[in-house]
Amino acid sequence: MLLPRRTVLRPLGFSPSGLHFRLCLHNQAGFVFTQTKAYIFKRGFTIAPSSASSPHSKWALLGAGVALAGTSAFLFMSEEKFGGIQTIFVPSKEDYQNVYTEIARLLIEMDEYDDGSYGPVLLRLSWHTSGTYDKTTGTGGSNGATMRFAPESDHGANLGLVHAREFLEPVRKMFPWITYSDLWTLAGVAAVQELGGPTIPWRPGRQDADSTACPPDGRLPIASKGPPHLRAIFYRMGFNDREIVALSGAHALGRAHTDRTGYEGPWDFSPTVFTNEFFRLLVEEEWLKREWDGPLQYTDKTTKTLMMLPTDMALIEDAEFKPHVERYARDSDVFFQEFTDAFVKLLELGVPFKGQGRDRWVFERSE
Repeated sequence: MLLPRRTVLRPLGFSPSGLHFRLCLHNQAGFVFTQTKAYIFKRGFTIAPSSASSPHSKWALLGAGVALAGTSAFLFMSEEKFGGIQTIFVPSKEDYQNVYTEIARLLIEMDEYDDGSYGPVLLRLSWHTSGTYDKTTGTGGSNGATMRFAPESDHGANLGLVHAREFLEPVRKMFPWITYSDLWTLAGVAAVQELGGPTIPWRPGRQDADSTACPPDGRLPIASKGPPHLRAIFYRMGFNDREIVALSGAHALGRAHTDRTGYEGPWDFSPTVFTNEFFRLLVEEEWLKREWDGPLQYTDKTTKTLMMLPTDMALIEDAEFKPHVERYARDSDVFFQEFTDAFVKLLELGVPFKGQGRDRWVFERSE
């Protein structure tokens, strides 16, 4: 008989090596462990997890997260509360809601970044950690959170994302059971929702990897390029032209920095509010080449305070992209829905989930 999650059966017996327990979770994977060893077995396959631990918590993580029915199980030991007895912790939706809520709280309290919010850079982190996926090789994507390591952390497209990673470290210390892969993508969801964007369904199940899994440089869009480059980058991930335009709408948030990308300025007048203004301005404003010492970028004729990248201008120069730009400029609801669909897909590329898409959760926004 299957037991509810977080349930431990009675002891099977005593032995010189310690007290043994057997656990049974919803996917019928079994766990047998002692005070010193942990073994996970399923359909005849047995592994011995490593003994990594977090110095920032009274909980000691004894093994890697194990993907179970679209979520993860984590083996912890607490000397303080359990006297050395180990236990399985399977995070629930409520647990992930608590992570989301803490991210949202910090977004409000830590308002010293850029235009008053870390939200845009959190969205960029989730986008860039996911946008390295290659459907042909199955490499890259959000699974792994390999931007924690060089060389990926030093890739030109990722300059400045250290601010987002450092912002999330206190959250990781508060909830040491969540993988960086899940944390970074959930932070992107929180950024969109907390800054007024659409509701983004999300599900856990990503596992962290080491530096050997870092994807090669050059998999993210290069701002100076045109339509052929955009298609090469996004088609590699499995996106179509409509999804390329929808995901470009992430430029509704944030601004460019000369010390990171070489470019400078916000895309619209409300860089901390998620709207369809990026598309409306692309269509309605007249854009001029900016006269300055930096790389080619465009500025609005009206105020000369906004900017567009060559890849942004490509969206209205290309005959296949432009109709989608115009649709999104006319109808915010259409943009929100199609961005949601494309963004969910982006965050899940290459992730070996155990469950189905219906297992996704929607998190409550902060009040």
